Amino acid sequence: MITHLHFVLLLLASLIDERQRRAIHYLRAENRVLREQLGVRRLRLTDPQRRRLAVAAKALGRAALRALETIVTPDTLLRWYAGLVAQKYDGSTQRRRVGRPPKSSELRDLVVRLARENPTWGYTRIRGQLSLLGHQLGRSTIARMLADAGIDPSPNRPTRWREFLQAHLGEVFAADFFTAEVLTISGLVRHHVLFVIDLATRRVEIAGIVRCPDGAWMKQVVRNLTDAFDGFLLRAKYLIVDRDPLFTGEVRQMLAASGVKTVRLPARSPNLNSVADRFVGSIRRECLDHVIPLGAGHLRRVVHAYASHYNRERPHQSVGNGLLEPTTAANGSGPIQCRERVGGLLRFYHREAA
Repeated sequence: MITHLHFVLLLLASLIDERQRRAIHYLRAENRVLREQLGVRRLRLTDPQRRRLAVAAKALGRAALRALETIVTPDTLLRWYAGLVAQKYDGSTQRRRVGRPPKSSELRDLVVRLARENPTWGYTRIRGQLSLLGHQLGRSTIARMLADAGIDPSPNRPTRWREFLQAHLGEVFAADFFTAEVLTISGLVRHHVLFVIDLATRRVEIAGIVRCPDGAWMKQVVRNLTDAFDGFLLRAKYLIVDRDPLFTGEVRQMLAASGVKTVRLPARSPNLNSVADRFVGSIRRECLDHVIPLGAGHLRRVVHAYASHYNRERPHQSVGNGLLEPTTAANGSGPIQCRERVGGLLRFYHREAA
């Protein structure tokens, strides 16, 4: 498990890290130096080189390209990509080659799909998979198809964050704070809400709501989350947390003693905890932005009511607009009923059991 943790930490840190930014800054400076050395001489790029640059440029977009010191202009790069798209759908038969007929577009798309969905697969591995699917292709043919699509050989294909996350779903949870203002006699008082979300099922647990969180409160929260009977983190192996000082070394040690390794995100990297951030946006847009909490008790009732609505009654795009925890009533065949929460702000329509 230590090896897995080191791998997770290395991958997360490599995405948005100060050393990466410095490396990018250095490469941009080096690119400018090389261009100055070349002077007015024109670079002679091969067709595969143009294809690779065009595919990479399309992913960045025009605005990002203009911020870089590219060896060719952004318009040229995007024109090359447009040429790749036009070439794919070119049905002209005026230029016919002598020799074997070209492979079908379906077969080319299949080769490209296998390479993109499996970054570690080389030409031989792809060839073996194609053989199992009833297609016989040589390594050189596969290499040429991938080069035409602007895809590098396997050692140079990075593992995408989405693919990495899919491989660890069911074991990775995320924790985060958000704040809410409570109206009291003395004015507005800020309260902190700590929640934990299962990245596989998207289920949410409100871990605690407090005005001034401290170390003792955090320890009690960890005890509740790791309870041996009904703790929300019973299935968790990794817990993604940010750099909040409340996740102290002692808190992380308590989690580790329960078999949960904490993965601390790099600074200024909200995209690495996007699922948790999405929940914060949802509860604000759908509930808290339309409620004035009149006291801490009112805030707790509202937040817990939304969590129940989120887990059992709200359709989610991540599961095909279905429910995270379908109930028997939701699958009934009787008359349509409406269940209301927070004074009708949250509604769930379902059919009663016949």
